[in-house]
Amino acid sequence: MKNLKYLFIAVAIFAFQSSFATVETEPVKPSEQLRNELVKLIGTECNFEFDKDECTAEILFTVNTKGEVIVLSVTSSNPNAEGYIKSKINYKKVDFQVNREGEIYLLPMRVVKES
Repeated sequence: MKNLKYLFIAVAIFAFQSSFATVETEPVKPSEQLRNELVKLIGTECNFEFDKDECTAEILFTVNTKGEVIVLSVTSSNPNAEGYIKSKINYKKVDFQVNREGEIYLLPMRVVKES
């Protein structure tokens, strides 16, 4: 009976702690100010080649307490987009106050070819 009580307490503690560890946060859209700063950093001149009329990418990033953008991943059908975007915004400073440390943002991006 005593061993059963200890087993029950151990299972309860494990379940309680693991429930906090599995909390996943959905990426949020950045504020308009942060979005405008990133678009300005990326610029309008896109030096990578893409064969279609447009190239889309999803940038997953966070901003640290120093105000630096840290790119976590870039998802795009164009393999050149990831390197280009990372070179433009990774570890660049922005004027943005972090609400919660470790908050993850999702910025969809679309580059259109000029005729």
